[in-house]
Amino acid sequence: MAQHLVIYTVIHQPRRLKLPAQPIPKGAVPADIERCLFDERMNRRYLEKVAATCYHPATEMFLELADRGLKFSVGFSWSFLRQAQMWDEALMEKLRRLARHPNVEVINVEPYHSFLFYVDMDAFVRRMRETAEMLRKLFDLRSPVAVTDTTEMFMANDIYFALAQAGFRGALMDGRPWVLGWRQPSYLYHYTRRLYLLTRHYQLSDDVGYRFSNRSWALWPLYADTYARWIAEASGDVVTVGWDYETFGEHHWKETGIFDFMRALPRELERQGVETLLPGEAIARLRDRSHHLPLPAFPTTWAGEGGVGFFLGNGAQQAVFQLMHHVYHKALLTQDPAIIDLAMWLLQSDNLHLIQWFGRSGSEAEVSAYFTPREWWRLGPHGIIHEIQQVFRNFLVAMDAYLTHEVRYLPGEQPPPVNRRRRARPELPPIAPLVPGSEAAAGSTDGRREAAAALQAPRSVAANSRETPARARARARGA
Repeated sequence: MAQHLVIYTVIHQPRRLKLPAQPIPKGAVPADIERCLFDERMNRRYLEKVAATCYHPATEMFLELADRGLKFSVGFSWSFLRQAQMWDEALMEKLRRLARHPNVEVINVEPYHSFLFYVDMDAFVRRMRETAEMLRKLFDLRSPVAVTDTTEMFMANDIYFALAQAGFRGALMDGRPWVLGWRQPSYLYHYTRRLYLLTRHYQLSDDVGYRFSNRSWALWPLYADTYARWIAEASGDVVTVGWDYETFGEHHWKETGIFDFMRALPRELERQGVETLLPGEAIARLRDRSHHLPLPAFPTTWAGEGGVGFFLGNGAQQAVFQLMHHVYHKALLTQDPAIIDLAMWLLQSDNLHLIQWFGRSGSEAEVSAYFTPREWWRLGPHGIIHEIQQVFRNFLVAMDAYLTHEVRYLPGEQPPPVNRRRRARPELPPIAPLVPGSEAAAGSTDGRREAAAALQAPRSVAANSRETPARARARARGA
């Protein structure tokens, strides 16, 4: 019987690409290249939409629950924080209050939600260490951020040691059967004693995250007393559940009762004798009785069926992944911090997630297609793939000017000279600070004609579809 519960929720918004791909003038400076690569108007539109349905009401709910004694943890991608700071200061203030609450623990997350660990593990270690310190300063936390997530909860043998080198004492991973084997997810684990692992109970997590509003689910509707009983009946020491923050109000609309469910949960957990713990508290209390867990060479993730195939399972994803490598390593050759930073943004896992549907059918492909911006579908499926690749190609060519000294800087813009004979790795660019009142430029596309007009978007992603991603995910998992 599990007597402890760890709750983790993570907030992320991608920095979406500008499609159709916008040509980059030869010799363009980093700020102009940035405006050609990313669609900030679209990003703002989606941020404001989700803020209204989810971020504001969910944060108010979580503040109320924390005041009532519920303990939980929150992870923030820097990609999300950047957008919230630029376009919703009232939301940022609520999140600051939430992060500083004594019943809340901030979890470190790979800042750009990227696959940096696939192309540069040393940079990944440094970046994770830096982000933890930046989160501590941003939210004025009393203690260092000691527990981490990665991107989409990726975990493997090498990632484990990278996080240990970065100085974390705990990490979250998905408790998939193909990794755990005969083990149960409701225990604390370790590979070595340098880093402890909280394994997400994916069935209990998905009961809320994916299946809550699915009327075809045999156990619908789910009530708080039932859920608390399921948690208490789980064998082990500690149940860890993990949800997207968008679960509350976006994936499951307010009308489904998701907010009422959460507000009723603390009392029902108390009735079952289940105590909520912060991740750090769970590690401190249970580390002496933690169990050894062999870690796989191939990563586990909470996306899709739990393997990397969700991101690299089709030819279009593999082509973009190759372009990610080429763009990043060419950016390193320039030794220009602003160019390297843009290349890191292009490593976002979302650029692979959003095309998981290509060449596939079935419910899991529909889930990915749901999250693909509806504005892109006018390009048609093949047009989307072509234009995403073209964004990378355009940036790859634009970097030529940085290696041939043909960048057209305005007076006073040119960065300090770089000693190109230096053999040491270039310093990582600083993550852009969050400055109150700042706003990214929001240029428009160049008006290129729509590609592949004859190709139609999948019926399941029609703009007027009322199916929530939670329902689609539930069907994808056979619920």
